Amino acid sequence: MKVTDRIGQSSSTLLSFEVLPPLKGRSVQSIYEVLDPLMAFKPAFVNVTYHRSEYMYKKRSEGIFEKVYTRKRPGTVGICAAIQFKYKVDAVAHLICGGFTREDTEDALVDLWFLGIENVLLLRGDAARNERHFVAEPGGHPFALDLVKQVVNMNRGQYLEEEHQGGKTDFNIGVAGYPEKHFESPNLKADLKVLKDKVDAGAHYIVTQMFFDNQKFFAFEKSCREAGITVPIIPGLKPITVASQVNMIPRVFHVDIPEALSDAVEKAKNPAEVEKIGAAWCIEQSRELKAAGVPCLHYYTMGKAEVMQNILGEVF
Repeated sequence: MKVTDRIGQSSSTLLSFEVLPPLKGRSVQSIYEVLDPLMAFKPAFVNVTYHRSEYMYKKRSEGIFEKVYTRKRPGTVGICAAIQFKYKVDAVAHLICGGFTREDTEDALVDLWFLGIENVLLLRGDAARNERHFVAEPGGHPFALDLVKQVVNMNRGQYLEEEHQGGKTDFNIGVAGYPEKHFESPNLKADLKVLKDKVDAGAHYIVTQMFFDNQKFFAFEKSCREAGITVPIIPGLKPITVASQVNMIPRVFHVDIPEALSDAVEKAKNPAEVEKIGAAWCIEQSRELKAAGVPCLHYYTMGKAEVMQNILGEVF
């Protein structure tokens, strides 16, 4: 079932999870170990992230440097299929611009549709590790908006090969929103315009970047509605689990950590206390958002099943 259909049919706040593909060489069992204890909470859907290939230059014997690609995690197609088959829950495949040509994207979408996976979350993705700025693959998309347009075209039965008469797909399209704006946008107004362009192009719902101050989400939601964005907006939450995340998360994800939270973590006496503080903060965030009537709470699990069990047991 489509994400937006599940939201439309529910009179209460749903919940969903995001999981990471395992490192190369590990089996899907590592995904099951995270999801098995969480399925008791009956998530509406499970997102599976995508991690682009990375490259490095290796010096050959003749002195020439060769560009070599390496991929640390598998893609989303097989994992989404495994999750849907095992748990009978809808899987949402992340698709990114980075590292994909338009043909690669079409191939992935064809495979997803064939396997009965009808929900996708479309993202530009980050720059490659050794690049200062995002660079699109030759023949690929520079922006998530272009990715949305390609999926919408396939939903209309329009493929890259004009003479191809493929059937219409019917993907439910999610896109990312940033309550504290995307770090590359000059201001929130400009960032909202980018988001509205994606919705106007055919995106069906929005999932936000993680945040730790609910007032920033409520202000973002209000700004979206004032800008004419009417699709469901799903808040994304992540609990602090280790003290180093207080400095790492703002640096990597470009979000603020409230002073009260960072001060409490700094005063924690041991790792267990840090985890308890982070869980309590996430519980309070969740309760307030749920009371406000958000359509779904989306949790970035990061493989922390036990922490998520404790949080969800207090919220749902």
